[in-house]
Amino acid sequence: MWKRGWDDECGGLRYYDDLKGLPIQEYWHDMKFWWPHCEAMIATALAWKLTGQERYAEWHEQVHDWSFEHFADPEFGEWFGYLRRDGSVSSRLKGSMFKGPFHLPRALWYCWKLLEADDRDTAPTP
Repeated sequence: MWKRGWDDECGGLRYYDDLKGLPIQEYWHDMKFWWPHCEAMIATALAWKLTGQERYAEWHEQVHDWSFEHFADPEFGEWFGYLRRDGSVSSRLKGSMFKGPFHLPRALWYCWKLLEADDRDTAPTP
């Protein structure tokens, strides 16, 4: 699953990939969107917490580090929502009718709670 979504060439999670490998028509197919990265941070942290399998911790670190390196605005805070495949900013807008203050704060809160919990039985449920 991770190998299908992770972009080995440029890093980050591709927004769209055809399951059958057919040509993709959507213009945004090779962009990186903020919200799948947020959800992947939660999913990998939770998977590690529930299973203890190191690969999930590695995937969490991979998506976390790439996301904070590319989506985060070091000058004004918050995350840009849309990146080109190479990780460069496609749109400098940080809010729109699609990108609001939900995915990022939720992801950060869940990851914080998951990673601060002492044992796997106390993990919050997303």
